[in-house]
Amino acid sequence: MSSGYNTDVQVGDQLFHVQTEDRGPSHPVIDTAIYLQGRVVHRHSTSYEHLTASIEFSEDVLHRRVAEQHRYVLEELRAGALSAEIAQATGPVPPAAAIQVRLLNPKSWLSAGHVSLDIEIVRRLDSEPQPAVEVEASIEGALQNGPRRTTSDQHGRARIEFPLPPLGKGDLALIIRAMTDGAKDEIRFSMRSRRSRPPAGVPQG
Repeated sequence: MSSGYNTDVQVGDQLFHVQTEDRGPSHPVIDTAIYLQGRVVHRHSTSYEHLTASIEFSEDVLHRRVAEQHRYVLEELRAGALSAEIAQATGPVPPAAAIQVRLLNPKSWLSAGHVSLDIEIVRRLDSEPQPAVEVEASIEGALQNGPRRTTSDQHGRARIEFPLPPLGKGDLALIIRAMTDGAKDEIRFSMRSRRSRPPAGVPQG
Protein backbone atom coordinates (compact mmCIF):
# COMPACT_ATOMS: atom_id res chain seq x y z
CA MET A 1 0.00 0.00 0.00
CA SER A 2 1.36 3.40 -0.93
CA SER A 3 1.22 6.28 1.51
CA GLY A 4 1.82 9.97 1.46
CA TYR A 5 1.62 13.40 3.07
CA ASN A 6 0.65 16.84 1.78
CA THR A 7 1.43 20.09 3.59
CA ASP A 8 1.08 23.75 2.66
CA VAL A 9 3.92 25.89 4.05
CA GLN A 10 4.05 29.68 4.14
CA VAL A 11 7.60 31.02 3.92
CA GLY A 12 7.67 34.80 3.78
CA ASP A 13 5.25 35.83 1.04
CA GLN A 14 5.42 32.46 -0.76
CA LEU A 15 3.04 29.53 -0.23
CA PHE A 16 4.64 26.16 -0.98
CA HIS A 17 2.93 22.79 -1.32
CA VAL A 18 5.03 19.85 -0.13
CA GLN A 19 4.03 16.36 -1.21
CA THR A 20 5.71 13.14 -0.10
CA GLU A 21 4.60 9.75 -1.37
CA ASP A 22 5.66 6.15 -1.58
CA ARG A 23 5.80 5.17 -5.26
CA GLY A 24 4.75 1.59 -4.45
CA PRO A 25 6.31 -1.89 -4.65
CA SER A 26 6.97 -1.72 -8.39
CA HIS A 27 9.06 1.44 -7.89
CA PRO A 28 10.28 1.43 -4.26
CA VAL A 29 11.11 5.11 -3.87
CA ILE A 30 9.97 7.73 -1.37
CA ASP A 31 9.58 10.92 -3.35
CA THR A 32 9.13 14.44 -1.97
CA ALA A 33 8.35 17.39 -4.25
CA ILE A 34 7.98 21.05 -3.34
CA TYR A 35 5.60 23.02 -5.54
CA LEU A 36 5.33 26.77 -5.93
CA GLN A 37 2.44 27.96 -8.10
CA GLY A 38 2.25 24.54 -9.75
CA ARG A 39 5.99 24.33 -10.55
CA VAL A 40 8.33 21.80 -8.95
CA VAL A 41 11.09 23.81 -7.27
CA HIS A 42 12.75 21.00 -5.30
CA ARG A 43 12.67 17.20 -5.34
CA HIS A 44 14.12 14.74 -2.82
CA SER A 45 13.93 11.01 -3.63
CA THR A 46 15.11 8.06 -1.55
CA SER A 47 15.14 4.42 -2.66
CA TYR A 48 14.16 1.75 -0.14
CA GLU A 49 14.66 -1.22 -2.47
CA HIS A 50 17.50 -2.51 -0.29
CA LEU A 51 15.13 -2.76 2.69
CA THR A 52 12.33 -4.74 1.09
CA ALA A 53 14.11 -8.09 1.51
CA SER A 54 14.65 -7.56 5.24
CA ILE A 55 12.49 -9.56 7.65
CA GLU A 56 12.13 -6.38 9.71
CA PHE A 57 10.61 -4.47 6.81
CA SER A 58 6.87 -3.75 7.20
CA GLU A 59 4.19 -1.25 6.24
CA ASP A 60 4.70 0.49 9.58
CA VAL A 61 8.43 0.85 8.91
CA LEU A 62 7.72 2.26 5.46
CA HIS A 63 5.11 4.71 6.80
CA ARG A 64 7.60 5.97 9.40
CA ARG A 65 10.21 6.53 6.70
CA VAL A 66 7.71 8.45 4.55
CA ALA A 67 6.76 10.61 7.54
CA GLU A 68 10.41 11.22 8.49
CA GLN A 69 11.37 12.31 4.96
CA HIS A 70 8.34 14.61 4.75
CA ARG A 71 9.23 16.19 8.09
CA TYR A 72 12.90 16.57 7.11
CA VAL A 73 12.07 18.43 3.87
CA LEU A 74 9.60 20.67 5.71
CA GLU A 75 12.31 21.59 8.22
CA GLU A 76 14.82 22.30 5.44
CA LEU A 77 12.28 24.52 3.66
CA ARG A 78 11.34 26.47 6.79
CA ALA A 79 14.99 26.91 7.79
CA GLY A 80 15.88 28.45 4.43
CA ALA A 81 18.30 25.66 3.49
CA LEU A 82 16.65 25.30 0.08
CA SER A 83 16.40 29.01 -0.73
CA ALA A 84 19.19 29.10 -3.32
CA GLU A 85 17.87 26.06 -5.19
CA ILE A 86 14.31 27.40 -5.13
CA ALA A 87 15.42 30.82 -6.36
CA GLN A 88 17.13 29.17 -9.32
CA ALA A 89 14.13 26.95 -10.07
CA THR A 90 11.68 29.84 -10.00
CA GLY A 91 13.48 31.86 -12.65
CA PRO A 92 11.19 33.11 -15.41
CA VAL A 93 9.92 30.52 -17.87
CA PRO A 94 10.33 31.76 -21.46
CA PRO A 95 6.86 32.52 -22.87
CA ALA A 96 7.51 30.25 -25.82
CA ALA A 97 8.16 27.32 -23.46
CA ALA A 98 5.26 27.78 -21.02
CA ILE A 99 2.63 25.03 -21.24
CA GLN A 100 -0.94 24.56 -20.08
CA VAL A 101 -2.64 21.31 -19.10
CA ARG A 102 -6.36 21.03 -19.81
CA LEU A 103 -8.91 18.41 -18.79
CA LEU A 104 -11.28 17.94 -21.74
CA ASN A 105 -13.96 15.99 -19.83
CA PRO A 106 -14.27 17.87 -16.50
CA LYS A 107 -17.88 16.78 -15.93
CA SER A 108 -17.51 13.09 -16.77
CA TRP A 109 -14.02 12.00 -15.71
CA LEU A 110 -15.37 9.90 -12.82
CA SER A 111 -18.04 7.27 -13.44
CA ALA A 112 -18.96 4.09 -11.56
CA GLY A 113 -15.73 4.09 -9.58
CA HIS A 114 -13.53 4.47 -12.66
CA VAL A 115 -11.37 7.47 -13.60
CA SER A 116 -11.04 8.34 -17.32
CA LEU A 117 -9.10 11.51 -18.08
CA ASP A 118 -8.97 13.09 -21.52
CA ILE A 119 -6.11 15.57 -21.35
CA GLU A 120 -4.69 18.15 -23.71
CA ILE A 121 -1.33 19.93 -23.43
CA VAL A 122 -0.90 23.21 -25.28
CA ARG A 123 1.60 26.05 -25.44
CA ARG A 124 0.30 29.03 -23.46
CA LEU A 125 1.59 31.50 -26.02
CA ASP A 126 -0.60 30.35 -28.90
CA SER A 127 -2.50 27.20 -27.75
CA GLU A 128 -0.40 25.06 -30.10
CA PRO A 129 -0.64 21.33 -29.13
CA GLN A 130 2.49 20.03 -27.43
CA PRO A 131 3.58 16.43 -28.14
CA ALA A 132 5.89 14.24 -26.03
CA VAL A 133 4.99 15.94 -22.74
CA GLU A 134 5.02 13.76 -19.61
CA VAL A 135 1.61 13.76 -17.90
CA GLU A 136 0.69 12.25 -14.53
CA ALA A 137 -2.52 12.04 -12.52
CA SER A 138 -3.22 11.13 -8.90
CA ILE A 139 -5.93 11.44 -6.24
CA GLU A 140 -4.68 13.53 -3.34
CA GLY A 141 -6.00 12.09 -0.08
CA ALA A 142 -6.42 8.56 -1.42
CA LEU A 143 -5.15 5.69 0.70
CA GLN A 144 -3.30 4.38 -2.36
CA ASN A 145 -1.99 7.42 -4.18
CA GLY A 146 0.54 6.23 -6.73
CA PRO A 147 0.45 8.53 -9.78
CA ARG A 148 -0.47 7.20 -13.23
CA ARG A 149 1.75 8.47 -16.06
CA THR A 150 1.68 8.74 -19.81
CA THR A 151 2.99 11.00 -22.59
CA SER A 152 1.04 13.32 -24.90
CA ASP A 153 0.72 12.22 -28.53
CA GLN A 154 1.46 14.24 -31.69
CA HIS A 155 -1.78 16.18 -31.17
CA GLY A 156 -0.93 17.09 -27.58
CA ARG A 157 -3.55 14.64 -26.30
CA ALA A 158 -3.23 12.03 -23.57
CA ARG A 159 -5.60 9.59 -21.89
CA ILE A 160 -5.19 8.19 -18.39
CA GLU A 161 -7.54 5.56 -16.93
CA PHE A 162 -7.52 3.78 -13.58
CA PRO A 163 -9.94 2.47 -10.94
CA LEU A 164 -10.76 5.01 -8.25
CA PRO A 165 -8.49 4.02 -5.32
CA PRO A 166 -9.72 3.69 -1.71
CA LEU A 167 -10.28 7.19 -0.36
CA GLY A 168 -9.18 8.64 2.96
CA LYS A 169 -11.12 11.04 5.13
CA GLY A 170 -11.14 14.79 4.65
CA ASP A 171 -10.44 16.83 1.54
CA LEU A 172 -9.75 14.97 -1.70
CA ALA A 173 -8.52 16.27 -5.04
CA LEU A 174 -7.70 15.02 -8.51
CA ILE A 175 -4.30 16.39 -9.53
CA ILE A 176 -3.06 16.44 -13.13
CA ARG A 177 0.50 17.55 -13.88
CA ALA A 178 2.32 18.12 -17.16
CA MET A 179 6.11 18.35 -17.27
CA THR A 180 8.73 19.12 -19.90
CA ASP A 181 12.39 20.05 -19.58
CA GLY A 182 11.52 23.74 -19.75
CA ALA A 183 8.13 24.11 -18.07
CA LYS A 184 5.48 22.54 -15.83
CA ASP A 185 1.80 23.03 -15.18
CA GLU A 186 -0.73 21.55 -12.76
CA ILE A 187 -4.49 21.62 -12.26
CA ARG A 188 -6.54 20.44 -9.26
CA PHE A 189 -10.16 19.35 -9.13
CA SER A 190 -11.72 19.22 -5.67
CA MET A 191 -13.73 16.17 -4.57
CA ARG A 192 -15.93 15.37 -1.58
CA SER A 193 -14.62 13.10 1.18
CA ARG A 194 -15.47 9.41 1.14
CA ARG A 195 -18.37 10.04 3.51
CA SER A 196 -20.40 10.85 0.39
CA ARG A 197 -20.10 9.65 -3.17
CA PRO A 198 -17.38 11.58 -5.03
CA PRO A 199 -18.83 13.58 -7.92
CA ALA A 200 -17.11 14.71 -11.06
CA GLY A 201 -14.38 17.23 -10.21
CA VAL A 202 -14.94 20.94 -10.08
CA PRO A 203 -11.92 23.16 -10.81
CA GLN A 204 -10.72 25.12 -7.80
CA GLY A 205 -10.19 28.85 -8.11
